[in-house]
Amino acid sequence: MDQGKFGKLIKDIRKKNNLTQKELADKYGVTYQAVSKWETGKNMPDIMLIKQMSKDFNVELSDMFEGEYKSYKGGKNRNLMFGLISVLLIIFIGLIVFLVINNNVDGSFEFKTLTTGCDDFNISGSIAYNQNKSSIYISHVNYCGGNDAVEYEKIDCTLYESHQNMDVKISSCNFDGNSSIKLEDYLKNVKINVDNYASVCKDEYRDSSLYLLINATDKEGKVTSYKIPLLLEENCSVE
Repeated sequence: MDQGKFGKLIKDIRKKNNLTQKELADKYGVTYQAVSKWETGKNMPDIMLIKQMSKDFNVELSDMFEGEYKSYKGGKNRNLMFGLISVLLIIFIGLIVFLVINNNVDGSFEFKTLTTGCDDFNISGSIAYNQNKSSIYISHVNYCGGNDAVEYEKIDCTLYESHQNMDVKISSCNFDGNSSIKLEDYLKNVKINVDNYASVCKDEYRDSSLYLLINATDKEGKVTSYKIPLLLEENCSVE
């Protein structure tokens, strides 16, 4: 997901619905500063909130993920539809033929929650999927393993999938700045988004095939490592 494009889409939706940033923030129980960060591409709402916004503003969920209008659902745009009905009909028929030939109809997304069996961490994440693709989104990693007062100069956080004794790197994020930071303070701002990761949502995810590996290096060069297994609450299924 392109956060910049997503932010522009959220701003466009807000303005088309004559909402201020504060009014949009109040609607979803967040601060107007959070809405401002969404619109400037500095941050993103939780994936379940994106799903709710899709329903509330009559915008296809796939369009929300792509950050641009690619579908048409009617609603408030009916006047435009009536004015261009003949053109839209031709485009619609052509689009349907194209999508059928290329088997590229996304359909609606299903969501499964990612959790962890590691006592030292709490994870907030989801897998969004349909018949054609699956995406992984992790919005919060909270360390709850005690009072770790160490300030680290480098932190690497990598998402892996383990399959048949092979570990495949999916995505990563890292801290390697001029200052030092506590593990808890760094992880609470970590966000991992892997769009269009696989063609299906794999039931193997239930068997801890996904995991986060965190390596934190202190000022003396000592590395502390954490392996955090990620689990699906239930098997994937598409109607």
